[in-house]
Amino acid sequence: MSERRTAADDGFFMPAEWEPHERCWMQWPSRTEVWGERLPQAYAAYAQVARSIGAFEPVSMVCRPEDEAQVRLACGRDIEIVPLPIDDSWCRDSGPIFLIDGKGHVTGSQWRFNAWGNAYHGYENDAAVAGLILDRLGMRKYTNNMVLEGGSISVDGYGTLMTTEECLLNDNRNPEMTRQQIEEALALTLGVARIIWLDRGLQDDETSGHVDMIASFAGEGRVLLHMPDDRNDPNYMRMQDNKRRLEAARDARGRRLEVMEIPQPQRQFRRPDGRRLCTSYVNSYVANGAVVMPIYDDPNDEAAARVMSEAFPGRKIVTVPALEIAAGGGSIHCITQQQPKGEALS
Repeated sequence: MSERRTAADDGFFMPAEWEPHERCWMQWPSRTEVWGERLPQAYAAYAQVARSIGAFEPVSMVCRPEDEAQVRLACGRDIEIVPLPIDDSWCRDSGPIFLIDGKGHVTGSQWRFNAWGNAYHGYENDAAVAGLILDRLGMRKYTNNMVLEGGSISVDGYGTLMTTEECLLNDNRNPEMTRQQIEEALALTLGVARIIWLDRGLQDDETSGHVDMIASFAGEGRVLLHMPDDRNDPNYMRMQDNKRRLEAARDARGRRLEVMEIPQPQRQFRRPDGRRLCTSYVNSYVANGAVVMPIYDDPNDEAAARVMSEAFPGRKIVTVPALEIAAGGGSIHCITQQQPKGEALS
């Protein structure tokens, strides 16, 4: 394969997350500075997510080689343990983004990773882990020198991609690239034809506004949108602006989008430095036959589960406590990465 050929040249594209999966990839909590004394609680939370997803599809947990015995004990015999060098535990962002050709073949893409705009130092292993996973799978690898995390995008599998200006146009990602150049890179590697630009993500989100905390495609022509109940909440005006953008947008097939609002958790938690802890129900994992959804011991947990059930009819809604994951800076979608079903193409 010529290095000049792109994934789009070869007919590959990123499928929607609700398409059939071969497995789910995760990375075990590793960075002590993120979790501090709560690291044991993070272990338990990740293991519970892995087991919950494992009831519907295979799960592969990447961990540092020295943690292998501990991870096997925590996750149980049904979870595959994959010892590889890693720095942190957010597989959505450091893991590969898988692609399909619609003919039963699967390949992968590896983008540049800089720990959310150099928010953390020492990320060399995470910058390499996507390639190691693809090598392990014997899978063709499309590389791109643009900084991109999987949590910063959502696709419908029919040519439409959704992201935020706050993240992808941020100077801490690709300051040398114009919006047009970024759009071209997304189109050529992920096979998309239309990009919907939202404005900002959640307040105090250390990812600089990842879209997977606020909005996601939940079916062809349907978008789930995070929405606070309180009009005085700083996130309210942000989400109202995003709602206007979605209502004015068209997907790649020229259709209007149905926007389904899902409530923001009512309770507000603070990090030790006083910044708001980001919690979101949008940040769920769509598994084979199920949606594994975070809950936060919150009055809106049940209402959010009802909305999720409406958005994904026919799938079981499995709720998993996620406050310990949120304490690290994300939620269930952030710690998972789906591998579509299909034959690995080398």
